[in-house]
Amino acid sequence: MDPGRGVKLDMFDDFGGSVEGEMTVPNQQRSQQQGTPEFNTLDEPIRDTVLRDLKAVGTKFFHVLYPKEKKSLLKEWDLWGPLVLCTLMAMIIQGSSGSDNTNDGGPEFAEVFVIVWIGSMVVTLNSKLLGGNISFFQSVCVLGYCLLPTTLALIICRIILLVEQNTFLFALRFAITVIGFAWATFASVVFLGDSQPAGRKALAVYPIFLFYFVISWLVISHT
Repeated sequence: MDPGRGVKLDMFDDFGGSVEGEMTVPNQQRSQQQGTPEFNTLDEPIRDTVLRDLKAVGTKFFHVLYPKEKKSLLKEWDLWGPLVLCTLMAMIIQGSSGSDNTNDGGPEFAEVFVIVWIGSMVVTLNSKLLGGNISFFQSVCVLGYCLLPTTLALIICRIILLVEQNTFLFALRFAITVIGFAWATFASVVFLGDSQPAGRKALAVYPIFLFYFVISWLVISHT
C-alpha cells in the first residue's frame, strides 16, 4: 500500500453488494498536489518548539511595552505570558510577607491568583455582555499580558525596599506604581478598545480601570 495515495477500502454490506472507497487525508493530498512537504510540529525538535513559543511570548511583551500595533495580541492568543506574570507577582508578594510569623505567605499567593484570573474573567464577561466582538480567551490574553508594567513596578519597588526607607523613597515607589497602573490600563485599552461598540467604550474601560487599580493597590500595599 502506498501511504501517499490513501487507503483502499473494499467491504461487503448486508445485501451482498460491494462497498468500495478510498480514504485519503485532505491536507496530505493537497500538499502533494502543490508539491510542498507537509509541516507537522510533532516532527520538529522540542528545542525548536520551545524557542518558537518563547519568541512569540517575547513579541507580545514588546507590544505591551510599546502598544502601537493593535492586532499583535489578538491574532494568536496564548496564556503563557499571563501565567508567568501572575506567578511572578504572587511569588514576590508572598516573599514580602515572609517575615511575618503568623503565616507562610500562602494567603497572599492565592490572593493574587484569585484577583488576576477571576478579575480578568469578570472584565471579559462584561465586555461580551456589552456586545464586544472579541473572543473570551483573546480578552483574557490581553488583560494578562498587560500586567507586565505592573509586574515591573512591583519588581522595582521590591528593589527599592532593600535600602533604608524614608518619605522620598515611599513617594518614589508610589509614583512607580502609578506609572505601571497607567501604562497597563492604556495598553489594554489600546488592544481592546476597537472591539467595543462606539457608544459603550466607557462602560468597557471602567472595569479595566478597576482591575488594574486593585492589582496596583496590592503592589503598593505589600511593598
